[in-house]
Amino acid sequence: MNVSLRAGVAVYNAGAYHAAHDAWEAEWLALERESDDERFLHGLIQFTAAVHHAHHGNWAGVQGLARSAAAYLADLPADYRGVNVGAVRAYLEAVAVDPEYVERVAVPRLTVDGVALELADLGFEETAVAAPVLAEEYPGYDETVVERAVDYAREDLAAGDDGSKFITLVMDFAADAENRGLVYQRLRGHVERRRARERDVEGLFD
Repeated sequence: MNVSLRAGVAVYNAGAYHAAHDAWEAEWLALERESDDERFLHGLIQFTAAVHHAHHGNWAGVQGLARSAAAYLADLPADYRGVNVGAVRAYLEAVAVDPEYVERVAVPRLTVDGVALELADLGFEETAVAAPVLAEEYPGYDETVVERAVDYAREDLAAGDDGSKFITLVMDFAADAENRGLVYQRLRGHVERRRARERDVEGLFD
C-alpha cells in the first residue's frame, strides 16, 4: 500500500484533489471490507472528493461526504500509517457541521511521517502511479502514452538501464507542472519511436 498511498498524498498536495483518489482506488478495492486499511483509504477517498466538491461549490455534496469520510476515519489512530488522520478528521467534522467552513479555512495538507509529500519527493515506482492519474486529470494528455512510457521505463530498469530517458521523463512529467506540456511532447515522441521499433520486428521470426 505504501507506494500508492504516498503517490496519492503527493497528488493531493499538488492540488489535483480528484486525481488523488485514482492513485488509491485499485488498492482500496482489493482490501478486505471493514478492515482498518479499507476504512482508511475509503475515508481518504471521500475526503478528497469533499475537497473537490468544495472547489466547485457543491455544498450539499461537501457536507454529505464530510460526514461519511469522518465516520470511516473515526476509530483510526491520529497518525494511522504515518498519515495525519487526526487533522483530516478534525477538518471533516468541522465541515460536516458547516460546509462553508471550507471557504474560511485552508484544506489540510496530507503528511506521511510528518512530511507533506510533493510530487518531486516521490521515487520512480510512486511516480509510476502518480503520472498516469495526472495525465488523466488534465486536458491535453493521453493517459495511455504515459502508461506505455511507464512500461518502457520498467523494461529499461529490468535490463539494468537506470539512466533511461523514460524514467527521467516520466518523473519530470509528474513533478514539473510548469513544463509538463513540453515534457509530455518529448515523452510522446520517445514512446512513438520505441513503439515503431517494436512494430518493425514484430512477426519477423514467426
